Amino acid sequence: MDVLTPNGLGATTAANTAAKDATIGADFETFLVMLTAQMKNQDPLNPMDSQDFATQLATFSGVEQQVKTNDLLAAFSSQFATSNLGEMAGWVGMHARMAIPGDFDGTPIEIVPNPPVFADKVELVVWDSSGTERQRITLPTGDDPFQWAGVDDAGQPFADGEYSFGIVSYAGGEIIDEATPEIFAEIAEVRTINGQAIVALDSGALYPATLVRGLR
Repeated sequence: MDVLTPNGLGATTAANTAAKDATIGADFETFLVMLTAQMKNQDPLNPMDSQDFATQLATFSGVEQQVKTNDLLAAFSSQFATSNLGEMAGWVGMHARMAIPGDFDGTPIEIVPNPPVFADKVELVVWDSSGTERQRITLPTGDDPFQWAGVDDAGQPFADGEYSFGIVSYAGGEIIDEATPEIFAEIAEVRTINGQAIVALDSGALYPATLVRGLR
């Protein structure tokens, strides 16, 4: 899972919105120009069929309504996100449960494995920020949280930084499931970026609030 940065999230969302608005606006303006040119240059002795003209006017109305609808939806989305922001203010200082990488600073990271109930072997796989596998740990087959201490098999601590986790579940010696486990991370701030509710963790990482699966 990639960490969302303010620049990356804002630029991507803004670019997508601008592209959509530009496309609709361009279509709208092009239609107006074409319809006007057609009316000005039609043969007076053989004018446009009234049914065709009505169809084009209906198309014009549809395009106009689409533009207005998109504007209204954008405004509603912004208002909705703002109202949610007030409700989410209580999240600040709480620990969110999300399937994201963990920021290791020497403090153990709490991981929720949640393997399939019929798994007879469960492994925690740890990768560093470069994607290199650094560790595999056999876990109990239950769904109790596991405290990853951030030390290798020799007891030496890993370097501070971001680590990703995976849960590999087996049954009868065969892999039956591979999943990203949820971890707990403290929320430092809740904000909106281009109408999207975002949680800022104490590590500085930003994630959509929709990724939050639990709070404590």
